Amino acid sequence: MKNVRNLLAGVVLMSTCMLFSQSAFAQKPAGKPWPAPESAVKMKNPVKPDAGNLKEGKDLYAQHCKSCHGAKGKGDGSKAAKIDISCGDFSTPEFAKVSDGELYWKTTEGRKPMPSYKEKLSDTERWKVINYMRTL
Repeated sequence: MKNVRNLLAGVVLMSTCMLFSQSAFAQKPAGKPWPAPESAVKMKNPVKPDAGNLKEGKDLYAQHCKSCHGAKGKGDGSKAAKIDISCGDFSTPEFAKVSDGELYWKTTEGRKPMPSYKEKLSDTERWKVINYMRTL
C-alpha cells in the first residue's frame, strides 16, 4: 500500500511539474500580420556594420529594445511576459529573410504594443540597431 501511495504521489508530482512547465514555456501568438510596403522592403541599409556602428547599435538596442526583445533577441525580455503577443525571435531563419528596409520601417512606424522610434532614435541610429539585430 505504501508503494502504491508513493507511486501515485510521484505521478501527481510529475503531472503538476509538466503542466507548469508547459504553461510557462507556451508560445504566444505572433499577432496580426504586419506587412511593410514594398518601397520599405526594398530599402538598403546605408550604415556599414563596422565595429563602431555595431557597438553603438548594441548600446541602443540595450537601452530601447532589450526589455521586450531580450538580450539575445529571443523575445524573452523582462517586459515580454506582460505582452499578449510574441515579441519575436531575431535568431530564426524566418527573421533572417526579413529585409533591413522592412525592419527599419517597422522600427520607425511601430504598432501596438511596439512603439514608434521615429522621434526617439535618428535614422542612422535605427539603421545601427538593425545592423546589431543581424548579429543575434
